[in-house]
Amino acid sequence: MSKVPSITLNNGVEMPQLGFGVWQVPDDEAAQAVETAIETGYRSIDTAAVYENEAGTGKAIAASGVAREELFVTTKLWNSANETWTRDGVLREFDASLSKLGLDYVDLYLIHWPRAVREDYVSIWKAFTEIAESGRAKAIGVSNFQAPHLRRIIDESGVTPAVNQVELHPQLAQAELRAFNAEHSIATEAWSPLGQGKGLLEVPTIVAIARKYGKTPAQIVLRWHLQLGVIAIPKSVTPSRVAENFDVFGFELDAEDIAAIAALDEGKRLGPDPDEFDAN
Repeated sequence: MSKVPSITLNNGVEMPQLGFGVWQVPDDEAAQAVETAIETGYRSIDTAAVYENEAGTGKAIAASGVAREELFVTTKLWNSANETWTRDGVLREFDASLSKLGLDYVDLYLIHWPRAVREDYVSIWKAFTEIAESGRAKAIGVSNFQAPHLRRIIDESGVTPAVNQVELHPQLAQAELRAFNAEHSIATEAWSPLGQGKGLLEVPTIVAIARKYGKTPAQIVLRWHLQLGVIAIPKSVTPSRVAENFDVFGFELDAEDIAAIAALDEGKRLGPDPDEFDAN
């Protein structure tokens, strides 16, 4: 049994609160990285069509020896700006992802970006509800959606996303969006939970708290996510760091430390603004 706590999604599906992400991992390295993660104890794996490593991820899952029902696999639709997205196009892309993964179903399927300037995310979401009804995705959700995007798909489809995966770390704590998600029973999931190695782990406050607990700065930040009730998907291809990121369950941050980390929020995005992003 995994020691990772789970979050119950709004449709009753259980999702591990700590997962393993494979963003920027080449396909020929993904199999080894995912194999290492599963051996370490991770049971949730997060990939995406645009990562171009679904095949490598699927190979590791097949070779893991872990029963499929014990794993939680997420992938995402890359709703490219080059496409006019129809229902059939969405279903075709989903089939392609399943084929690359070598799976009969995924546990979670996400719209990767709202691409709000084109406003086709509602029709895409309606196709997602068909996928969920078929049982080939145990849960469906979105990524990088702001509150107005969420309101619109809920109002126009009657179906609330199970998860909203967004950029989230101490320097972009997303308090208002997390509150909106919670109000609508949408689980919040953090991508780049460690700030992409761009200075967050050297911030004196984080370093001091790490020293206090005899932990690494990365472990402190991941523990912060868990105590906020956020799902986190750190990524590394270094086995020692994969293990380090998993070792975050034997301690708790006190209220003073949580407050000190909260004070680091400066609304600092490392990725695109979801209201403006419309790249290919």
